Amino acid sequence: MATFYATGKRKTAIAKVWLTPGNGAMVINGKTLDEWLGGHEALKMKVRLPLEATKQLEAVTIKATTLGGGYSAQADALKHGITRALMEYEPSFRAILKPMGLVTRDSRVVERKKPGKRKARRSPQFSKR
Repeated sequence: MATFYATGKRKTAIAKVWLTPGNGAMVINGKTLDEWLGGHEALKMKVRLPLEATKQLEAVTIKATTLGGGYSAQADALKHGITRALMEYEPSFRAILKPMGLVTRDSRVVERKKPGKRKARRSPQFSKR
Protein backbone atom coordinates (compact mmCIF):
# COMPACT_ATOMS: atom_id res chain seq x y z
CA MET A 1 0.00 0.00 0.00
CA ALA A 2 1.46 3.34 -1.07
CA THR A 3 1.79 6.25 1.34
CA PHE A 4 1.88 9.81 0.04
CA TYR A 5 3.59 12.53 2.10
CA ALA A 6 3.15 16.30 1.89
CA THR A 7 3.89 19.33 4.04
CA GLY A 8 1.43 22.20 4.43
CA LYS A 9 2.25 25.61 5.89
CA ARG A 10 0.42 28.73 7.09
CA LYS A 11 1.93 31.60 9.15
CA THR A 12 4.28 29.75 11.56
CA ALA A 13 2.26 26.51 11.59
CA ILE A 14 3.44 23.36 9.81
CA ALA A 15 1.41 20.23 9.06
CA LYS A 16 3.04 16.96 8.02
CA VAL A 17 0.48 14.80 6.21
CA TRP A 18 0.62 11.10 5.31
CA LEU A 19 -2.17 9.97 2.98
CA THR A 20 -2.95 6.30 2.28
CA PRO A 21 -5.88 4.69 0.44
CA GLY A 22 -8.27 3.59 3.19
CA ASN A 23 -11.58 4.15 4.95
CA GLY A 24 -11.74 7.92 5.55
CA ALA A 25 -10.22 8.00 9.05
CA MET A 26 -8.40 11.19 9.98
CA VAL A 27 -5.86 11.20 12.85
CA ILE A 28 -4.17 14.49 13.76
CA ASN A 29 -1.59 14.50 16.57
CA GLY A 30 -2.95 11.12 17.74
CA LYS A 31 -6.55 12.42 17.96
CA THR A 32 -9.55 12.32 15.65
CA LEU A 33 -10.55 15.51 13.84
CA ASP A 34 -13.46 16.04 16.27
CA GLU A 35 -11.22 15.63 19.34
CA TRP A 36 -8.49 17.83 17.86
CA LEU A 37 -10.69 20.80 16.82
CA GLY A 38 -13.51 20.35 19.33
CA GLY A 39 -16.50 22.56 18.51
CA HIS A 40 -14.86 24.59 15.72
CA GLU A 41 -17.17 23.42 12.94
CA ALA A 42 -15.99 26.04 10.43
CA LEU A 43 -12.38 24.90 10.83
CA LYS A 44 -13.39 21.24 10.50
CA MET A 45 -15.18 22.07 7.24
CA LYS A 46 -12.08 23.95 6.06
CA VAL A 47 -9.88 20.90 6.74
CA ARG A 48 -12.31 18.56 4.92
CA LEU A 49 -12.70 20.90 1.90
CA PRO A 50 -10.00 19.36 -0.37
CA LEU A 51 -11.31 15.85 0.36
CA GLU A 52 -14.91 16.84 -0.39
CA ALA A 53 -13.90 18.65 -3.59
CA THR A 54 -12.14 15.53 -4.91
CA LYS A 55 -14.77 13.11 -3.47
CA GLN A 56 -12.09 11.28 -1.43
CA LEU A 57 -13.66 11.78 2.03
CA GLU A 58 -14.35 8.05 2.48
CA ALA A 59 -11.57 6.77 0.19
CA VAL A 60 -8.35 7.88 1.92
CA THR A 61 -6.94 7.69 5.44
CA ILE A 62 -5.01 10.68 6.75
CA LYS A 63 -2.42 10.72 9.51
CA ALA A 64 -1.01 14.16 10.32
CA THR A 65 1.13 15.99 12.86
CA THR A 66 0.92 19.74 13.34
CA LEU A 67 3.25 22.10 15.15
CA GLY A 68 3.67 25.85 15.61
CA GLY A 69 1.11 28.63 15.43
CA GLY A 70 -2.42 28.44 16.82
CA TYR A 71 -5.20 25.97 16.07
CA SER A 72 -6.62 28.10 13.23
CA ALA A 73 -3.27 28.39 11.43
CA GLN A 74 -2.66 24.68 12.05
CA ALA A 75 -6.03 23.87 10.47
CA ASP A 76 -5.10 25.96 7.41
CA ALA A 77 -1.69 24.28 7.24
CA LEU A 78 -3.42 20.89 7.44
CA LYS A 79 -5.77 21.87 4.58
CA HIS A 80 -2.74 22.86 2.49
CA GLY A 81 -0.93 19.61 3.35
CA ILE A 82 -3.96 17.46 2.47
CA THR A 83 -4.28 19.30 -0.86
CA ARG A 84 -0.62 18.66 -1.72
CA ALA A 85 -0.86 15.00 -0.66
CA LEU A 86 -3.98 14.52 -2.82
CA MET A 87 -2.12 15.95 -5.82
CA GLU A 88 0.73 13.50 -5.14
CA TYR A 89 -1.83 10.66 -4.87
CA GLU A 90 -3.65 11.60 -8.10
CA PRO A 91 -2.13 14.38 -10.29
CA SER A 92 -5.48 14.96 -12.08
CA PHE A 93 -6.92 16.37 -8.79
CA ARG A 94 -4.88 19.55 -9.40
CA ALA A 95 -7.42 20.66 -12.03
CA ILE A 96 -10.16 20.49 -9.37
CA LEU A 97 -8.19 22.00 -6.46
CA LYS A 98 -6.37 24.85 -8.24
CA PRO A 99 -9.49 26.89 -9.23
CA MET A 100 -10.69 26.65 -5.61
CA GLY A 101 -7.48 28.35 -4.45
CA LEU A 102 -6.38 25.39 -2.33
CA VAL A 103 -3.02 24.77 -4.03
CA THR A 104 -1.57 28.21 -3.24
CA ARG A 105 0.13 28.64 0.14
CA ASP A 106 -1.22 31.65 2.03
CA SER A 107 2.05 33.59 2.40
CA ARG A 108 0.78 36.25 4.83
CA VAL A 109 2.83 36.34 8.03
CA VAL A 110 3.03 38.75 10.96
CA GLU A 111 5.04 41.88 10.19
CA ARG A 112 8.07 42.48 12.39
CA LYS A 113 8.09 45.18 15.09
CA LYS A 114 10.06 48.32 14.17
CA PRO A 115 12.15 50.39 16.61
CA GLY A 116 10.36 53.45 18.00
CA LYS A 117 6.95 51.86 17.39
CA ARG A 118 4.66 50.00 19.79
CA LYS A 119 3.86 47.29 17.23
CA ALA A 120 4.77 46.92 13.56
CA ARG A 121 3.13 50.24 12.57
CA ARG A 122 1.39 51.56 15.70
CA SER A 123 3.10 54.72 16.98
CA PRO A 124 3.27 55.72 20.64
CA GLN A 125 0.51 58.07 21.75
CA PHE A 126 1.28 61.72 20.93
CA SER A 127 1.39 64.18 23.81
CA LYS A 128 1.47 67.91 23.03
CA ARG A 129 2.50 68.89 26.55
